[in-house]
Amino acid sequence: MSTEPAQAEVRLAPVDDTNRTAIAAMVLGESQAHFVASNADSLAEAEEDADARPRAVLAGDQLVGFLMYDASESESEARIYRLMIAPGEQGKGYGRAVVQAALSEIRALGHIREVSICYDPGNEAARRLYRTAGFQEKGLDEDGEMIARLVWPAGEARR
Repeated sequence: MSTEPAQAEVRLAPVDDTNRTAIAAMVLGESQAHFVASNADSLAEAEEDADARPRAVLAGDQLVGFLMYDASESESEARIYRLMIAPGEQGKGYGRAVVQAALSEIRALGHIREVSICYDPGNEAARRLYRTAGFQEKGLDEDGEMIARLVWPAGEARR
């Protein structure tokens, strides 16, 4: 029996009063904490950024992670800048499923042609995850993080 979740099981939901506290309390273990900002910091950032779209990652009704992306109405590029799967939920295929769910949600906006993400170049799990989803590494940014991009050909932004 596979431990990989069915794609339909994993979904994104808006962050609201019913899940905000649990999302903020979700933290990575010491060996991964340096890879991504805390969820509490991310939620505070989202309150200041009108283009930020924080999402609870749910498997069925269970909270298993957090994702946040930016998709300004005035730009054709979206940026996924937070993705974390709770430590006890890692290794179950949720990362791959949530990236696909996020790309579907972003694509459905209709005006996005490119999605970018940055990650620590030492984070091999992230590198494999994003490469599998079709992202191509473009080099390091000014902070030393790897930039990867996924570009949808013209006419494919909405599917």
